[in-house]
Amino acid sequence: MSRQDVKDEVIHLRSAGVDLGKRFLLACVRTPSTTRAGTWSLETERFGTTRSELRRLLAWLVERQVDVVVMEATADYWRGVYYLLQPQLNLMLVNPSHLKGIRGRKSDPSDAAFLARAGASGMVMASFVPGRMVRELRDLTRRRTELLRSAGREVQRLEKELEDTGMKLTSVLTDVAGKTGRTILAALVAGERDRERLADLAVGKARAKIPALIEALDGDFTDHHAFMVQHYLDEADRFKETVAVFDTRIATLLSEHEHDLDLLDTVPGIGRMAAEILFAETGGDMGQFATAHHLASWIGVCPGQNESAGVNKSGRTRHGNTHLKRVLGVAALAAIRSRDTYLAVFFRRISARRGGKRALVAVMHKIAIAVWHVLHDHVPYLELGADYFTRRDPARAMRRMLKEANTLGLTIRFEPVATA
Repeated sequence: MSRQDVKDEVIHLRSAGVDLGKRFLLACVRTPSTTRAGTWSLETERFGTTRSELRRLLAWLVERQVDVVVMEATADYWRGVYYLLQPQLNLMLVNPSHLKGIRGRKSDPSDAAFLARAGASGMVMASFVPGRMVRELRDLTRRRTELLRSAGREVQRLEKELEDTGMKLTSVLTDVAGKTGRTILAALVAGERDRERLADLAVGKARAKIPALIEALDGDFTDHHAFMVQHYLDEADRFKETVAVFDTRIATLLSEHEHDLDLLDTVPGIGRMAAEILFAETGGDMGQFATAHHLASWIGVCPGQNESAGVNKSGRTRHGNTHLKRVLGVAALAAIRSRDTYLAVFFRRISARRGGKRALVAVMHKIAIAVWHVLHDHVPYLELGADYFTRRDPARAMRRMLKEANTLGLTIRFEPVATA
């Protein structure tokens, strides 16, 4: 037993900290000292990470009547401990990055003691841990993303193999694994080498590229290339077949949430797959996030805050949820392609002042805000229109037009439209 003077405001009289490891963990219980007022007693115990040892840990903590238990989200070691303790204890899973700036960590005898002290003084916030169904859904959507990326890598290897032949097929066809590309590759693997016959296999819009295809198909395609090309195509197909199985499984789990998915589909840049990932990562319950800006901060698409002496030193975004960041990035790129939408105009306004990268993050932020309102209020996305900023501040729009006209040496006059 050891004593430690209290220097922080105490919220929980009896707290515990758990320092996790792969083979064992250390638990420390912090309670008021019975021998000296104003001091605290620390009791530390070592436990294994097997199921029986975790049950012993649970009994040990319950016996000491702790008010709160704090542990860091260390790798994936926290999962088994959290799932067993959480139903019976007030358990807080804390992001390790949130603990770095807390004063006094190195003065504690162990990380477990530090976590117990941080929990007692309310200096930490619990991370969002969804329920079992959402966790299973996350596993499925994340694995599906990995499978799709693996299929894409096989196509990239295929393109490298074609470069070895001297053929420039990828310079003519946007997608070498598309219908035209696969038809030509299948003929090459089967032994066809006549460039004109191969180019004539093009379908759809690719037929307009037949002259370019004839030129691009000039190369040395050997039996070895045929074997490797067929291998890469088979591997890509195998991954896509597995993706289809995952699609079915995910659709089954989300069968009761079709309305929410349809609402998410109304947000610019968000398709069916992106909607499924958004639902899986957030759980679909916006009650976990107090406001739309809390959701944006959790994802990591809001400006960072690093102010010292009244000077903002950096606006760098936090790491956040990388899975949702990737989805929102793709959605933002898709949303700004159309020139007659609010998000496209917003992107152009920001990029003119801050650059394209910052503007893209700003659009991601807007989409995250829209997602929160769509799921929280259960309403479809409301398109504000490309003229939103003009309608909001007509005087500013007129000043901009006057400035541009004066730059060209012209003078313009505004008159209200006569109404019948």
